[in-house]
Amino acid sequence: MSLLGRLRHTSTGPTCHEDVSTAAPDTGQRVIALVGNPNVGKSTLFNSLTGAKRSIGNWPGTTVEVGQGRLAGHAPEKSTGPLGSIPELTVLDLPGAYSLDPNSPDEALTRDLVVGRETHELPDVVVLIADAPNLTRSLYLLAQLRELPLRIIVALSMVDLATSAGIGVDIDVLAEAAGVIVVPVDARRRHGVDDLIKTIVDELDTPVPSPRRESDHLEQMTPLEVLDERFAWVSRVVDVSTVPTAQPRPTFSDRLDRVALAPVVGPLLFLAVMWGVFQLTTTVAAPMQDGLDRFAAGTVSDLAVNLLDLIGLGGGVIEGFIVDGLIAGVGMLLTFVPVMGIMFLCLAALENSGYLARGAVVTDRMMRLIGLPGRAFLPLVVGFGCNVPAISAARVLPDARQRLLVSLLVPYTSCSARLAVYVLVATTFFGSAAGTVVFVMYLVSILFVIGIGLLLKATAIRALPDDPLFIDLPRYQAPLPKMLFDLTWVRLRGFLRTAGGIIVVTVIAVWFLTAMPVRGGGDFGEVDPRDSVYGELSAGLAPVFAPAGFDDWHTSAALITGFVAKEAVISTWAQTYSTAEPTSESEPGILGERLRDDFERTSGGHTSAAVLAFMVFLLAYTPCVATLAGQKREIGLRWTMGSVGLNLVAAWIVAVAVFQIGSLIT
Repeated sequence: MSLLGRLRHTSTGPTCHEDVSTAAPDTGQRVIALVGNPNVGKSTLFNSLTGAKRSIGNWPGTTVEVGQGRLAGHAPEKSTGPLGSIPELTVLDLPGAYSLDPNSPDEALTRDLVVGRETHELPDVVVLIADAPNLTRSLYLLAQLRELPLRIIVALSMVDLATSAGIGVDIDVLAEAAGVIVVPVDARRRHGVDDLIKTIVDELDTPVPSPRRESDHLEQMTPLEVLDERFAWVSRVVDVSTVPTAQPRPTFSDRLDRVALAPVVGPLLFLAVMWGVFQLTTTVAAPMQDGLDRFAAGTVSDLAVNLLDLIGLGGGVIEGFIVDGLIAGVGMLLTFVPVMGIMFLCLAALENSGYLARGAVVTDRMMRLIGLPGRAFLPLVVGFGCNVPAISAARVLPDARQRLLVSLLVPYTSCSARLAVYVLVATTFFGSAAGTVVFVMYLVSILFVIGIGLLLKATAIRALPDDPLFIDLPRYQAPLPKMLFDLTWVRLRGFLRTAGGIIVVTVIAVWFLTAMPVRGGGDFGEVDPRDSVYGELSAGLAPVFAPAGFDDWHTSAALITGFVAKEAVISTWAQTYSTAEPTSESEPGILGERLRDDFERTSGGHTSAAVLAFMVFLLAYTPCVATLAGQKREIGLRWTMGSVGLNLVAAWIVAVAVFQIGSLIT
């Protein structure tokens, strides 16, 4: 079986933010595998080589699954010269690994895809991305790869950073000492990428080399002797190929980290930065949301009504389905785009600047409190964007119990889908303080993670290993605009692709259920929403929320559809209140007035307490169905069902506590 065939059986499927395709076995395909330590720029180089714009993160452990793409500009129909006889040239972006002796599932996957039993199972070319400032660490992986029958090219990254740190690397000497071709590259600016492509193509025409070893008796050595042999080789190569060029001086990153990583100032700074992100999201998105909503609810809806009138179908059930169902669902999805886009852009800037990786350091003590290593912070941060890839990202953790715990905690991270609901509710009830209220909800999310983590650590998941935090902190750098917008678009496209269908289908389903009468004698499509099937079901559920101060059937109806997709809460409110959706979440209009009236009535005048209780319940109760599917895939059905039960119980208890305590204060 070819490498691509093995990949088909190994990969676990795509996340909602990136395309990870597999191919059937094809002996005519030529494969280039990108390998290297975490955070050396593999995914950035992958994008430069393929133009696939795979999701990039400036922290270790971002690449969990295998990216696949075709070498850009070398499609078979356009190939000439040496590539004319190659049916396909495929590039694989393998998970980061420090060695071929796996300590985590992602390293195990890399080893499985590189170390084949037969020569035809190996990649045609392996490109090892080596970090010039940390050459010793990168070359240990090269020492292992040399012991296999592989064509190897070293793509040397961050040469400028090594130079600024007082380390000079002689490329020619390094290539001769290591016995491989070395090409310096800066994938962010595409420097050296064309040279690397030419080198790859040329290397495909060379014979596969025999295993290269310093000793012919590695098989007879003990593991410790083999380790010593490899480190001795690495030391010799580094000694002859590097020279000090100047006295190392503290870099800008070093000076900034004295503040960013300080025990007290560091966490406070991190909180301030995140507050700024949410404040920006709640204020800048409003004008754009206004325009998109007016376009959908006004221009598009009016055009649809006029067309239906023209063909004699206006004013009936069909018009209700198209305008109040289909167009309303698409329109709601469009209003999410500014909120999600700004959030994803801010997070992309933090990632690519190098700052977000510092979050793992400043939160390490908090992570250890619940029995997780500091790098567990990374998949949890991904969860604040979308819970689905966050669960997949838990694979970077070496211990199965740690991966299980993170998968159970991810649903308590407040994903961006909840953000639009937060913005609507906060601006409706708290006015100019909306940004601060939204930020507080994210702090509450963190408290849920800590509290549930402590509970699980003391009960269901005990004896968690105490791993020290080892993390490569990237240098601070100004994010490139193209990279930021590429990454934002990848994530926004993933959100729209994943949530779009769910939202539209959910809105249509709710429309049908609200159009079906159960009492009152109305015809289909002409019934008061309260007298519909959906109204009856929601009214039956509403008393459960009486202790939390929001026992209204409109809100329980919104929470039911929120189980499918949190984004659908707003559209369900609009449908059940029989009113147009707000022109933007920051200007709720008639819907906001209806919400204020009902929350004041159900809370007995303690409106703020009931609203906060609702927001807390929305935060913590069951995640969307896509997240549940991800949990089932990673931790099994039994743990997933247990997680759902815990979500519901915890959300209800805390929401009731918030209202009961809040009503005593307000």
